[in-house]
Amino acid sequence: MKQDSTRNAAYTVDCEDYVHVIKFNPFDSGDACSLIAYGGNNYVVVGTCRFQEEDAEVEGMQYKTLRTFHHGIRVDAIAWSPETRLDALPPQIRVWDLEGNEKAHFVLRSPGMSVCWHPDEAFKLMVAEKNGTIRFYDLITQQAILSLECEQTPLMSADWCLKNTLKIGAVAGNDWLIWDITCSSYPQDKRPVHVDRARLFRWSRVNENLFATTGYPGKTTTQLLVHHLGHPQPILTGTAAVGSGLTWHRTLPLCAVGGDHKIFFWVTEM
Repeated sequence: MKQDSTRNAAYTVDCEDYVHVIKFNPFDSGDACSLIAYGGNNYVVVGTCRFQEEDAEVEGMQYKTLRTFHHGIRVDAIAWSPETRLDALPPQIRVWDLEGNEKAHFVLRSPGMSVCWHPDEAFKLMVAEKNGTIRFYDLITQQAILSLECEQTPLMSADWCLKNTLKIGAVAGNDWLIWDITCSSYPQDKRPVHVDRARLFRWSRVNENLFATTGYPGKTTTQLLVHHLGHPQPILTGTAAVGSGLTWHRTLPLCAVGGDHKIFFWVTEM
């Protein structure tokens, strides 16, 4: 008998506007709470989350807004660093510090879809472009040092696996794709995943074989799928009301999706 993997969101947080992008801080912030940032039409909100899965004294979850950055334009991507905040504005990448000073600027060959920091080397940055190319930059020299090719377009999302930095994942068309950067510039694994086209790809922060994808928003709902490389089928299926953005908690098998004035959270198995 096939087990039903469909599940409702475990927690939700109300927001003032539509959430286009959402990102947990994957690095240790020195506090028991987890930092989370989400972007709307012209701002970025930074807050903290604490869940009952990590603290028995918490009932459900606790959320607190720390600061709102007014950005002046829709935010399409956010990446955390121990030292800087980064926003992607196609077709260019700008890197900022927390005082609002621009630290680096790259002109891209097509719209930038995803940005990721290297977990151990703060001056290495991955940028995925819609034309199917993923480039890695050195922020000191401001030069590209490596590139990967998707072989299909449009590439909509890519992520750097923080548990194994040799692995890169992405979605393009209906498929998810995975690279081992020591083997080839072309993907080593690829599978169809969303019949309505795939939109986002994010690795779990606690297991290098666990990742999530979302489909394109439909008229009323967006499909979330959680995958494990050891399983042929998704291990969790969820839906969010016109969802956007996808992120994983730093220490828990818990992912979040943004939506219309809400953030939805799902808890899965390892």
